[in-house]
Amino acid sequence: MSPFETLNSQSDVSPPLHRVVLAPEKRLHIDYLINPTQPSEVGPDSGQDAVVGLSRSPKSLPPHYFYDDRGSQLFEQICELPEYYLTRTETRILQTYAQEIAGLTGPCELVELGSGSATKTRILLDACAVLGYPLRYLPIDVSGGILESSAYQLLNDYPTLQVHGLVSTYELGLQQLGPSPLDTRMICFLGSTLGNLTPEECHLFFSQIRAALQPGEYFLLGVDLQKPKALLEAAYNDSQGVTAAFNLNMLSHLNWRFRGNFDLEQFEHVAFYNEQQHQIEIYLRSLRSQTVTLQSLDLTVTFAAGETILSEISRKFDLTAISQELATLDLVPVHTWTDPQNWFGLVLCQFGTNSRWQSY
Repeated sequence: MSPFETLNSQSDVSPPLHRVVLAPEKRLHIDYLINPTQPSEVGPDSGQDAVVGLSRSPKSLPPHYFYDDRGSQLFEQICELPEYYLTRTETRILQTYAQEIAGLTGPCELVELGSGSATKTRILLDACAVLGYPLRYLPIDVSGGILESSAYQLLNDYPTLQVHGLVSTYELGLQQLGPSPLDTRMICFLGSTLGNLTPEECHLFFSQIRAALQPGEYFLLGVDLQKPKALLEAAYNDSQGVTAAFNLNMLSHLNWRFRGNFDLEQFEHVAFYNEQQHQIEIYLRSLRSQTVTLQSLDLTVTFAAGETILSEISRKFDLTAISQELATLDLVPVHTWTDPQNWFGLVLCQFGTNSRWQSY
């Protein structure tokens, strides 16, 4: 569960920066490419994707509406839940292999999509520091609040670190990447966010990654792997109800952002594993017949009792198949890593090489 933006815009977007934050020590620079308090009339922060999704049948919403500041905080809580194996499993893989990853890439700028609290990023930064590399970090996240707070914490803990953050959707952030000040860069897409995309969206996203990289630069991808249904469904229906609160917060976010009147008590969280499609499906289900208005979007939506909004899919992957797909786009896997139970995988790719890949 991670933020994602509308992927169907093919325009060359160069939005004005809404705000720049510069730390006193001159090591932090944050550019605001989107401003959630003043949605634009076009583009991924305009709300038009919500209009389209809520006007179709069946209804749906893009997962990036999970991530106002409250949503980001709830997701951080999800990552600590006993049922949510994903974060701790990926973290153990990184702890085991971070120095090997850094050794393969050499000194590089770390670019992270959906940076959040940057907990896992610290593992990569520590590995680079041990090897004596210069530390430069470029986080991209739609939540300005969590990006700023995590950036200041990182600066305090890493005295030589340079941070250039982008408050942005992934698509806009990738378009705005200039040349790396270091010899190379590595775009990191950790967690299970790739699973939020349909196969067609996934292919488009990989194409956008490829367009953002120079030959020889790297892409580090985290993927959740196929596993038993009971284990998967428990991870998205936790006993404390945090995932349910995270899902319902999407409606609160829409209320705040677009002057809506969703009554959260009249919707419930539903999540199950579709074994045929190898994906978790997450819905918001209306508990009664009702009408909702989003004034800023001039949109009125009617719900029948039991009608659902698809808020997220989370596909589960085969590591060999996803590595082969990346290779067809010239994102050539250099190495893959998994945990002992093969629950989660990391793939390190290099753009524009003919390297052979291996896994263990």
